[in-house]
Amino acid sequence: MGNGAKAQQKRERGKNDAKPAKSQLKQNEMAKTIICSVCRSTFLCTVKKNELEVHAQNKHSKAFDDCFQGYVEPPPKKTK
Repeated sequence: MGNGAKAQQKRERGKNDAKPAKSQLKQNEMAKTIICSVCRSTFLCTVKKNELEVHAQNKHSKAFDDCFQGYVEPPPKKTK
């Protein structure tokens, strides 16, 4: 048995042990829960309020409340 056969065996073993790649794309799409009521742009649920204010001012020249009705500030993270 030459070195070529060993390499082929290694590739076959690696192929059998390989796990399917997990994509984060579906989870990211589901996490886009904040929607601008003017342009219908979606934002991740982790976006900070000041970033949304910048969007409202720069994109629409409107107040934050005009673009994001019903926005609820997430609770602050607990520190240890």
